[in-house]
Amino acid sequence: MLETQRLVLRGFQEKDWKDLYEYLSLESVVRYEPYNPFTEEEAKRETSRRVRDESFWAVCLKDSGKLIGNLYFRQVEPEEFMEWELGFVFNPAYHGKGYATESCKKIIEYGLGDLGVRRVVSMCNPENLSSWRLLERLGMRREGHFLKNIYFKRDRDGSPIWQDTYQYALLNPIK
Repeated sequence: MLETQRLVLRGFQEKDWKDLYEYLSLESVVRYEPYNPFTEEEAKRETSRRVRDESFWAVCLKDSGKLIGNLYFRQVEPEEFMEWELGFVFNPAYHGKGYATESCKKIIEYGLGDLGVRRVVSMCNPENLSSWRLLERLGMRREGHFLKNIYFKRDRDGSPIWQDTYQYALLNPIK
């Protein structure tokens, strides 16, 4: 568990499914994610999966315990490169309050310090302005703009809907 002035970052718990559903059921939230809006049953299953997956961190308000978003922080192969990937998704009801910045800074600090991470990377869709602006506020630099390199969804005919990707990274200054 990690704490900031206003937030607690912890592993997922079964009780988190309602808060997770609250934002992952919204098309506007999952637009750039590799999944469609969740049903309540899917949110319950996903919460159970995240309970067992240490890569997912629940971001909760310290004063109420409400889950307002989640981070993804996982080591990339090969392990000896000490590179970790950062991802994030937040409930839009809590946008614009600095929670994403605060929680991402904390997990990066934890990674660079406690885990000895050499490099943190993150990818986002260039159309997702709030995501790449957050990455830049975190001090990450844009390393590339990959054209039509990935797809998560298909059109009605079953053809991939290709998307561009920005890649950002941050090097540990003491490594």
